[in-house]
Amino acid sequence: MIKKLFQRVFRKPAPIRVEGKCRIIPFDVHGVGSDGISPAARRVTDGLQAAGYKAFVVGGAVRDLLLGRHPKDFDIATDATPEDVRRVFRRSRIIGRRFRLVHVMFGEEVVETSTFRRMIEAEDAQTDEHGRLLRDNEFGDQEQDAARRDFTANALFYDPATQEIFDYHDGYADIRANTLRMIGDPAVRYREDPVRMLRAVRLSAKLGMQLDAATAAPISGMKELLGNVPQARLLDEMLKLLLSGHAAECVKKLRAMDLHHGLLPMLDVILEQPMGEKFVMLALENTDQRIREDKSVSPAFLFAALLWHEVLSDWKAQQDAGERPVAALHTAMGAVLDRQRAQLAIPHRHDAIMKEIWLAQPRFEQRGGQRPLRLLAQPRFRAAYDFLLLRCESGEVEAELGLWWDEFQDAPDERRAEMLQPDEAPKKRRRRKKPGTAGTPAAADQPDEAVQIALPIG
Repeated sequence: MIKKLFQRVFRKPAPIRVEGKCRIIPFDVHGVGSDGISPAARRVTDGLQAAGYKAFVVGGAVRDLLLGRHPKDFDIATDATPEDVRRVFRRSRIIGRRFRLVHVMFGEEVVETSTFRRMIEAEDAQTDEHGRLLRDNEFGDQEQDAARRDFTANALFYDPATQEIFDYHDGYADIRANTLRMIGDPAVRYREDPVRMLRAVRLSAKLGMQLDAATAAPISGMKELLGNVPQARLLDEMLKLLLSGHAAECVKKLRAMDLHHGLLPMLDVILEQPMGEKFVMLALENTDQRIREDKSVSPAFLFAALLWHEVLSDWKAQQDAGERPVAALHTAMGAVLDRQRAQLAIPHRHDAIMKEIWLAQPRFEQRGGQRPLRLLAQPRFRAAYDFLLLRCESGEVEAELGLWWDEFQDAPDERRAEMLQPDEAPKKRRRRKKPGTAGTPAAADQPDEAVQIALPIG
């Protein structure tokens, strides 16, 4: 028994094997056990291998395990075609048209499974006038699949059965060196897919990895290519960036690489204003903290924060032009959202929430009469109140206002009555009822102007 113990402790680790362009790294070297793989992902790789196919956990999951992080999902790469995967797993479905994948379902967990693909040769590639690939969906082998991935850290294949990592581009060494490096010529790869520039910023901030010098160098000179990316893809990448849990650091890196211009309208202008920058960074840090604490976050709230100072600027301009405050705020909101959609189309489903949050802000100033109670009853009160607290913390409004609402919303009725300030708002003249209109409420019985505007949105 003692002899076996010494053999286990002092045995030489298995060597790294080299097969062609691939370095096969054993468990003794990398230390990532198959117990870190989700049971559903294991069942997919085991099932495909039992059917005679190659199957590996691939991409970000392998990278995160090597970094000591818990992957949020596990993607599988295989030499089986989508139809082959579908035959092996009855509870699965093929999705996508241009880029077909298979979703294999085990209870609530869905394992995304893709067939090895290859990079299309330059002479056969379909690109636009800027070099962006329009078609990239041809099956290939494992080596070709690794070559078409973006960063070396994302091009690792892990076999749960043997606990070996297959590395074609020195991604393992790059992870150990804390370096994020593009596979191939970075300028060519950015031209093929400009979104990779944003992804480089997001991953380096999220993972705390340094961008390789050659990977970072072309970005500032190629940022205009982002204007050629479909808005849906750009929005998807921006949401990943803003909801990565490292949004504040991402925005700092975007600005350092001069990539923030045009991604969100006037975000570059906001970040040049002391008050606007402080408010935006507080909103991003608040979002990052909520994500780290596994609390829910709202893209609509975050977009409302990013665009708030543009709304403020337009709102003031409209009032200076003689428009009444509430009507001016509506005009400002519409103008800002219209400008936004010209560059990065926020889905319309977020519009109502954003507007409710914005419309509630001037109503927090009204602390007399029944107005505070009406505001408390609004469905989006909590989101609007959290927004107010960010404004207080940034110095945009007095901290006393936030403290008042903090107490008022939880106070008993007696204390609320004491806290209400004198209602100094001008009273509307009561109209005389015309004959035959006994059931019509008088003008004085109607809600105040701000409430009339806000209620249809709720």
